[in-house]
Amino acid sequence: MNVINQNDQLKHPWMVAVWPGMGQVALAAGYYLMSKLGMKKIMELPSREYFDVDHIDVADGLATAGRLPQNSLYLWRDDAAKHDLLVFIGESQPKHNRYGFCHALIDVAEEMHVERVFTFAAMATQLHPSGNPRVFAAATDQQALNELKEFEAEPLEEGQIGGLNGVLLAAANERGLPGACLLGEMPFFAAQVPNPKASLAVLHVFDKLMGIELDLHELEEQAVIVESSLLELLERLELAQGEQKSDDDNEFSIPEVARQDEDTPGHDPFHLEPSDERRIEELFDKARRDRAQAVDLKRELDRHGVFKRYEDRFLDLFRKAE
Repeated sequence: MNVINQNDQLKHPWMVAVWPGMGQVALAAGYYLMSKLGMKKIMELPSREYFDVDHIDVADGLATAGRLPQNSLYLWRDDAAKHDLLVFIGESQPKHNRYGFCHALIDVAEEMHVERVFTFAAMATQLHPSGNPRVFAAATDQQALNELKEFEAEPLEEGQIGGLNGVLLAAANERGLPGACLLGEMPFFAAQVPNPKASLAVLHVFDKLMGIELDLHELEEQAVIVESSLLELLERLELAQGEQKSDDDNEFSIPEVARQDEDTPGHDPFHLEPSDERRIEELFDKARRDRAQAVDLKRELDRHGVFKRYEDRFLDLFRKAE
């Protein structure tokens, strides 16, 4: 592609690649890097091979093919001559041939002599909105992982990193290019809400790693605003859950004799009627496709008093980071 002239080679370049995902953690961090460093767009990765046109745009009755997602690469040159930085921002993740797409991006990285590849992602946990999010790390080699641990990133002990945030590392590793993913922790109940606090945590680690002293004040202000909103949301959810529980207790109060029977051998405290089990399974299916539905699932499990029975499955919905 000859994006960079041979006489104008980059200085020990690193690459960060981001796509949309939970809480927009990765995408927000990527855009913030691009904006604050005043990065210049240097190329577009072709989309037609990896994306389909799935709609048309209509204006004044005239139809045109919908725009394909943009895949833009930006460049920042480090005056301190430590590491130049490339940031790849994808507007959407391709639905097919993802591994091929990642290898195409690694082709670009190799042409520009990139020395390390990074992706950002989100990790949904039971973190309280007021808590300090951790940053988890997964790397393709032990040396990189040890370096990230020095900057207070915790190794991701187990799980999966879904989407291209993870697949790109597999492609990089196959080509012998070191890679790592930084995952910002966020509350699982707000997986569909943008979470600048998690993006901020990721950039704190990456900033220290690169030594660029990035101005993070604007992101810090956004994090405060969103934290306040999430606290209000959590309060409303807990209030609604408490009201539901109170209504259920009044409507379905258990006679004293029945309560005594709960201690008898063979009694299942998590017994559900078949219709209730089907309803819960339907909610699990919906939550797997859209984590925003997990709130309704949690409310249903609590309503029947069976959350403990399903707790591992429920948390598995969020252990697959993205």
